Amino acid sequence: MSPSLPPTTTVVPLSRLLQPRDTLARPMNDLRISVMDRCNFRCPYCMPKEKFHEKYQFMRTAERLSFDEIVRVARAFVPLGVRKLRLTGGEPLLRANLPDLISDLNGLPGIEDVALTTNGVLLAQHAAELVAAGLNRVTVSLDSLEPEVFRKMNGGMGVVEDVLKGIEAAQRAGLAPIKLNTVIQRGLNDHTALALVERFRGTGVIVRFIEYMDVGNRNEWRPELVVPSKELAARIDERWPIAPLNANYRGEVAERYGFKDGQGEVGFVSSVTQPFCGDCSRGRLSADGVFYTCLFATAGTSLRDAIRSGSTDEKLAELVRNVWTKRGDRYSELRADLRQKEGKQPKIEMYYIGG
Repeated sequence: MSPSLPPTTTVVPLSRLLQPRDTLARPMNDLRISVMDRCNFRCPYCMPKEKFHEKYQFMRTAERLSFDEIVRVARAFVPLGVRKLRLTGGEPLLRANLPDLISDLNGLPGIEDVALTTNGVLLAQHAAELVAAGLNRVTVSLDSLEPEVFRKMNGGMGVVEDVLKGIEAAQRAGLAPIKLNTVIQRGLNDHTALALVERFRGTGVIVRFIEYMDVGNRNEWRPELVVPSKELAARIDERWPIAPLNANYRGEVAERYGFKDGQGEVGFVSSVTQPFCGDCSRGRLSADGVFYTCLFATAGTSLRDAIRSGSTDEKLAELVRNVWTKRGDRYSELRADLRQKEGKQPKIEMYYIGG
């Protein structure tokens, strides 16, 4: 009989020992995949309609990764530690036959979770088939319940009732938990935040407030437009007392707070006032197959070119490994200094890389 291990000994799986770490010792556990650069909204903080007009040239079909290519990329990330996949856009539900991709990704050995971020307008039409394909979770972007504010926040396209119908359809289909991402801008929609909390308290839907970030170069971000999460939390606590909750996992971007009366929780994503770069374990893939290691990246590595030039899965994984082990991104922690250099190195746009 072999001797038992000392109580303090932890057995680490070999796969984890081989998992690459970046220069700050951060692993890669999540991959966010943009499947579509187009969107049916024109949110000013992402795709302002003055710049993304009717004649704006988006990617051609041949430029985007095919579903087979996306699956190949995802499969190459699994040996490197990725267990969670999130499909983003643009608006991912504009991509035809998306459930087929979800089914294929969900069947990859090693993948434990496939999620989707959407603006919700098309969700009612697709919720049931998304669940049937194996979708685990959905996050809906919803910045306000007030119709006029909603239209200002999405560039005058779509109506809030369609988003609410999409959320209800997702609930009926069994997606849970459903999370809402709400970008708050001072003087624009901050006065409607409590109405969102009131609407979804006790429903199982989790509202997460996101500080307005300087993603990309076209949203005219200014620090004074940021509503700090602490300020919002104080407003909510005054109306419905809340208390901190433990994170669901290391690297979770949202700070969780539960209502003391047991009616669910709210979350706060505080990239501006409380950067969380130190625990960031997310890689990002654009619709045309460029791999980025940060939401605020200025450059990426084309995996599409590698695939289409004949790279094997092993070579693809090695390419990704080499990029990740050199990663040192911590933009949010260095925001003030790095913003002074933006004229020389513009950041990638959010619609292109996914939120």
